[in-house]
Amino acid sequence: MTVILIAIVSAWCAPQSGAQIMSVSGETINTDSLRRDFDRQPDFGLYKDNYFTFGMPIGQKPTRENSNVKFQVSISQRLTRSTLPWNTYLFLFYTQKVFWNVLQESLPMTDLNFNPGVGITKPLFVKDRYIGKLTFMIEHESNGRDGEESRSWNKVSLAANIFVDKQLMVHGKAWIPIIDSSNNSDILDYSGIYQMGLQMISQNQRFTGSVTLVKRRGWNLNYNTIVELAYRFNRRDNQYFFLQYYNGYGEGLLDYNKFHSQLRVGIVIKPRFFSDY
Repeated sequence: MTVILIAIVSAWCAPQSGAQIMSVSGETINTDSLRRDFDRQPDFGLYKDNYFTFGMPIGQKPTRENSNVKFQVSISQRLTRSTLPWNTYLFLFYTQKVFWNVLQESLPMTDLNFNPGVGITKPLFVKDRYIGKLTFMIEHESNGRDGEESRSWNKVSLAANIFVDKQLMVHGKAWIPIIDSSNNSDILDYSGIYQMGLQMISQNQRFTGSVTLVKRRGWNLNYNTIVELAYRFNRRDNQYFFLQYYNGYGEGLLDYNKFHSQLRVGIVIKPRFFSDY
């Protein structure tokens, strides 16, 4: 069902030449026209990357237990036009991340992470140019289990995406945690207290690369690191060949306190222009 949902989202959110909010050529557009372009965007769309990957650990012997499929479905629904104070927009967000041990008997999905949220987004304009956005959101994340395997926490987050130019975006996100499960009371030591990174897009819009660093609690230089590379098969489509490398803790909720160094390859469907993280 999730793979079908990814296909539906891909078809719905494929690039449309008349709907871009920033021109590929970099031409200057006045602020009012940019706001109108925001208002004309489809209300339903992609939030973060939607991907389906398979991989194995780095530095360990691959086994049926540590080699698995990881996929993510992430969507957003805009609830308002630019009629809220300060020309902001109200959004619903939903991301689901799944770890699927397809090599084991009965093909168990070992960890399902559910991440709904609601947030206010403020587009940023400087000298009649769109330069990024700020999003203030309240989000919940849990694995839907009970007993000793239950994991959950809440975050009040502030995220920023800033376009340095039409090929480079820097992003950051910090959160105030509200931990409501005694089974993961130390989650900040592993899943972090803030994140930052950058994303680059080639001049021809075919190649994308990104690095994200998630700072774990403490004064040491202890970061979870995610490196992602993507190559678009065709400029008219929105499917990319995808490589993701994860090094650190907190990749999934169930084993948030276990170290993973994992390399995966697969297919990704990206939001228009730049991704959210």
